[in-house]
Amino acid sequence: MALLGHSLAAYISVLDKERLRKLTTRILSDTTLWFCRLFRYENGSAYFHEDDRDGLVKVCRLVINARYEEYASEGYAVLSSKQPVIYQSASGRPGLGQHLCSQLGLPLSSLCTVPCNTIFGSQHQMDVALLDKLIKEDIEAGKLPLLLIANAGTPGAGHTDKLARLKDLCDQYSMWLHVEGVNLATLALGQVTSAIMAANRCDSMTLTPGPWLGLPAVTAITLYRHEDPALSLAAGLTSSQPVAKLRALPLWLSLQYLGHNGIVQKIRHATALTQDTRCYLSQQLLQKLKTLVSIKTSVEDELSSPVVLFKFSQDMSAASSGGSVEGFCAGEKEVLDAFNRWLGEQLVQLVPTSGVDVVELEDEGACVRFSPLLTAAVLGTQEGDVEALVEKLSELLPVMSSTMCLRQDFREETHRHSPSLTYIEELSWPGLGAVRYEPQAEGVDESRRKQELQKINSELLKKLQDLDTDIIFSTGPEFGTEEDCIFVGMVTEDVDVSELVDTIAALGRDIEESGRLLENMTEVVRKGILEAELQLQKANEEKLMEEGMIRQLPLVGSVLNWFSPVQSSIKGRTFNLAAGVTFQPNDDLEVQQKQKGGSLDSTETTYSTKAQAARPSLQETPTTSSKRLPEAHHEKKNIKDRYTCRRPDWCYRLPGPHPGARPGVGARRRAPGGRVFAHGTRELGSARNGVGPPSSRLTTQCRKVHEGPVQCGLGSSRGREPRRPNPWNKTLAIGTWNVTSLGGKEPELVREVERYRLEIVGLTSPPRIVAWALEPSSLREGLDPPLLWSCPG
Repeated sequence: MALLGHSLAAYISVLDKERLRKLTTRILSDTTLWFCRLFRYENGSAYFHEDDRDGLVKVCRLVINARYEEYASEGYAVLSSKQPVIYQSASGRPGLGQHLCSQLGLPLSSLCTVPCNTIFGSQHQMDVALLDKLIKEDIEAGKLPLLLIANAGTPGAGHTDKLARLKDLCDQYSMWLHVEGVNLATLALGQVTSAIMAANRCDSMTLTPGPWLGLPAVTAITLYRHEDPALSLAAGLTSSQPVAKLRALPLWLSLQYLGHNGIVQKIRHATALTQDTRCYLSQQLLQKLKTLVSIKTSVEDELSSPVVLFKFSQDMSAASSGGSVEGFCAGEKEVLDAFNRWLGEQLVQLVPTSGVDVVELEDEGACVRFSPLLTAAVLGTQEGDVEALVEKLSELLPVMSSTMCLRQDFREETHRHSPSLTYIEELSWPGLGAVRYEPQAEGVDESRRKQELQKINSELLKKLQDLDTDIIFSTGPEFGTEEDCIFVGMVTEDVDVSELVDTIAALGRDIEESGRLLENMTEVVRKGILEAELQLQKANEEKLMEEGMIRQLPLVGSVLNWFSPVQSSIKGRTFNLAAGVTFQPNDDLEVQQKQKGGSLDSTETTYSTKAQAARPSLQETPTTSSKRLPEAHHEKKNIKDRYTCRRPDWCYRLPGPHPGARPGVGARRRAPGGRVFAHGTRELGSARNGVGPPSSRLTTQCRKVHEGPVQCGLGSSRGREPRRPNPWNKTLAIGTWNVTSLGGKEPELVREVERYRLEIVGLTSPPRIVAWALEPSSLREGLDPPLLWSCPG
């Protein structure tokens, strides 16, 4: 009906002026009469406005025009003789007084905030005695007390000021009394408390029926009493424009639809569940909260208060299981506020129809508020929602209590692992606490240390989040001041804090040690790459001097190489990652073995660019015989036997086109990360044509080669049946990685070596990295560290 009222108002606004004037006057007068009777405000006028503060601004202008007779002609100059003063409660709406001064053009000195009671009465009610004293002081100072803003239900706690005493005080000093608050809705009920009933004596009040009745996009109403219509027109409370009166049309339609009984029933639904039992929703929640441990409630009147405040409260010094808590309880209030904010957020997520929210109060701190007058009509809060709210609250309280008890233990256990772990004092974190792992690196500059600290804690957080546990690990608040920390969330009472801290410290040490190993290997690889690049450059120069310039021409060189092949004398190099030494093929093998502590062969015999038919020393691999070597003899084979093709006329073939192939033949597909796999290579599958057993990795097949240069690698050719794998030979998986430059890729190369468990890493010119992996994985035991070999071209 409210939405229909807005559409109907737009249609009515185009009527002729006479009919529009009559219709809008009738709508405005009927709506004003109904609201004055409904909320027991006799002989009142109404002002309908969109902003709920706009009515108070217009009322202040009305009072200024009434108290300063020359204001209409002289303007603000008459205010200099006696400065007006507006009084408001310290528990009132934040920013309301500043908004009034801004709209009225008054200085902030015209605003006086009255403190609340400190000894007698509610701590959220205005101190009447202190207000009387402040008024007398202002009068003696030559100021004019103008208006008092009282609350019938403060925004935070929902308490009502002593309206009767405040009205008597205002009459004594000729002040205007304005009342606002959510508790004014109870004026429509049959039974109203005396504190709220005193509101009908005020000079003006602001009502917000939208939240009370569950009506969207309806205006607020300011009811006031004044006999001079000219001053009301000057203040803007009345208007001669018919279109301005149409703001009351949505409320007029809603009142017509709901009727008096419907409006009273909606308000009663928020304050009374049934007319028979008079069981208030707030009272129902209040009675259930009294049975819960560690819950502290705060209400104005236990018998009739429509607003219930509650919060989690526990003595942190008594909650600690042991140890000194001196200096720890200094921030007890901040910690409890953080826990209560977390509690409110959880309840809003778990029971959204309850309408609870978190409020910040000056004395109580953070509290959870249940105000059905503001939310029940919109959200449809029922008795079951209150029961669900209490049930979820009962489930969260043990977790909060155990976390509060273990916070000090977590702090002490973290100090026990110092200096590797540092406890972070973050009082605003609702959880067990915060910790940071400190790397024990010496001789490192501050920027490098900060990067290492950030990297270790980031990886540590990921590992902790992957653990099979109910504990939540995070980076902390979104706008927190601490960085590179691990925040531990709520825990249950069965959590062993000592074991938890030990786990964090152990994971941190493992990450730090693996990082150092990676850095060391990265440095070794970097030096090896630099040395290999120098040797490749030198080898290319020697190759150019040996072959000549004619062979380097694209077309002429191919024809010349076809008729007169050149046998290059350039030999490869091997680099041992463990020893950090580069060997040449002609070096003495015994010296190499002593330097590296293992077996290492020259690359000349394994990766020669010739067919290996001229090597009679290599035993021919049997193809039909069923004889097998003894297992002991089989395990004593050196690296040469594991990687070298056993038959002179059989070898592995590198991916890509053969020399002299047409462009486009042997095309490759690019894999993520820049790696290129050869045509015909498959991952996680078996060999093609049903040849060979299924394999979970890259499969390698041997094929017979033609006369001329041969290469080692993966691949296949059409029209030629692959030979069945020989069980005497180990299987190699080879992949290439084309790069434009090797500089700065050392860490990435090391990660690839560790990830794929590579035994050999090769460098070629133009830059290409060839990776060899031995299959199956069970044969990797006892192997030497990966080899880095290089060759030109």
